[in-house]
Amino acid sequence: MEISAARLVGNLQVLVEAAGADVAVLPVVKADAYGHGAELCAPVLARAGVEWLGVADALEGLAVRRALSAAGIAVAEQPRVLVMCGPLGEDDAVLEHGLTPVIWTREQVERLGAAARRRGAGLVRVHLEVDSGMTRQGAAVEGVAALLCLMKENGLVVDGVMTHFASAEFAGSEQTRAQRERFAAAVRVVAEAGVRPEWVHAGNSSTIDNDAAEDSLCWLWELAASVGARAMARPGIALYGYCLPIEGEGRALVRERLRPVMTWKTRVMDVREVRAGDAVGYNATFVANEPMRLALLPIGYSDGLRRELSSTNGRAGGWVMVRGQRAAIVGRVSMNLTVVDVSGIDGVSVDDEVAVLGDGVTADDHARVAGTISYEILCGVRAERRVLV
Repeated sequence: MEISAARLVGNLQVLVEAAGADVAVLPVVKADAYGHGAELCAPVLARAGVEWLGVADALEGLAVRRALSAAGIAVAEQPRVLVMCGPLGEDDAVLEHGLTPVIWTREQVERLGAAARRRGAGLVRVHLEVDSGMTRQGAAVEGVAALLCLMKENGLVVDGVMTHFASAEFAGSEQTRAQRERFAAAVRVVAEAGVRPEWVHAGNSSTIDNDAAEDSLCWLWELAASVGARAMARPGIALYGYCLPIEGEGRALVRERLRPVMTWKTRVMDVREVRAGDAVGYNATFVANEPMRLALLPIGYSDGLRRELSSTNGRAGGWVMVRGQRAAIVGRVSMNLTVVDVSGIDGVSVDDEVAVLGDGVTADDHARVAGTISYEILCGVRAERRVLV
């Protein structure tokens, strides 16, 4: 796997420009930077000047801190790290490594407060998540006031207030409109309690991409400004070159300007001629109708090449790129091996480079055939990584 630092920074710049000068951008590097390698991507983003990085849990946060330090970035110069799925009982690690946890339950507040007292940590900055209607994580709007009191009792300082939208890729979504209203109500509760957060943030890649007038990020900036806070959005997959299509009457603002950061490669390990009638792969799901030239690749579903990309005589599957041309997957993708058709590609031989992703085949292409989304394709790739400048 080759990771392009230039493309990663380029995508970040596109997102920063689209979000506007009044909305900061928090790059999300959770799930190992969506399969791209957080230890590679985090230093690149830090050197590009981001103020925050987002991870799922404290272990990911620790890995990012180590990667930044290993890259020669002093702790005082590192971005702040937001633990987006809560402390998960890792309160001591959160405090020791200077991570900022997202919290929303009484139990989280009490455990984190107890850990801070035990360690003599003093005041601890946290971000309060509000469940504005996704019903996944976050405090109910009605419970925010009581939770703020409990935070104060436990020495927690509300540095940020956040929420997450369930349908950001739908232009003019009624669900998003309702979520925005509930989130605004929660932010007002925070302000009325005398709490002054530095940050108010919401929105993923699609929120930045969605250019429908009613979905503009102006509302976020205005909401943050109303309580003296800074606005921030949290793009994830767009950093890596992908974004869900905008549904409805909206226009994609950044999707066509993004470039995939990952190129996933392998090499041809064998080439053979087959006759008409020869069965290829497990269970003879594909039988050659004519003489064919097939290449064997040392890659399979254990590496993240989805089994759903397999083909039969009646169903086309996925493809890879060989010598700049499409080579269709033939038969079933196996655990460690895959066969592709190179009949129409001149000169294919052992050790030829093959692009599994990149150079004519994308995670969106794989996702369409596999019946999933590009997120799952990218997160599933297992390969040795290196960064290209």
